Amino acid sequence: MDSRRNYGSLKITKQLNSEGVSVSQKTVSRIMKEEGIRSKTVKKYKATTNSKHNLPVYPNLLDQQFKVERPGQAWVADITYIWTSEGWLYLATIMELFSRRIIGWAMDERMTKELVILALKRAIRTQTPTPELIHHSDRGSQYASKEYQQVLRTNKMITSMSRKGNCYDNACIESFHSVIKRELVFHEKYKTRDQAKKSIIEYIVSFYNYKRIHSFTNYMSPIAYEKQYFKTSQKTKVI
Repeated sequence: MDSRRNYGSLKITKQLNSEGVSVSQKTVSRIMKEEGIRSKTVKKYKATTNSKHNLPVYPNLLDQQFKVERPGQAWVADITYIWTSEGWLYLATIMELFSRRIIGWAMDERMTKELVILALKRAIRTQTPTPELIHHSDRGSQYASKEYQQVLRTNKMITSMSRKGNCYDNACIESFHSVIKRELVFHEKYKTRDQAKKSIIEYIVSFYNYKRIHSFTNYMSPIAYEKQYFKTSQKTKVI
């Protein structure tokens, strides 16, 4: 079972059950205690946002409605940063809210509008936006920039932004950034930005999207959760 020592007893139990192993959480918890097995735990990371600018801001259309009925209804975006021996590396990500899959990302030594635009364009290539898809972010100048908003308009997306000073309005993508730091970044000592980039991309592509189970997605990975949705949708259409 490839959990990278990130799972506690509940997730290990769910994973084993899904693989056909009949075991209770109580048993798993006991075995973990006897063997000295613990999940990696690190203090949560809290990012900040610079919203002091004169660019237009938009109302909060998502309004903390983080559970959507199908893929393509809402994307959420945010920026965080990672320390390396060469200095800070900034990571911009975009999440498909339905499955919590990371569909766009970009990294650079500066936190610019070009960084978030690159992440957005990669998300668009990964999953073609449906008309009136809600794109939610904080009020940062990168997301409020004319260039970023133009990409959204060209692809018929609707802008939604968090309320000023409300840390819960973009909780899902901020939670992902806490997860990647807690499970990966804080356990590494990156000498270069390139080393960090490779590590982060591998985590997102090979582990988080395809293997990491989540309580929200019924203890399935984002990819598996989407596949189940489309498989069920096809059966419904046939019937």
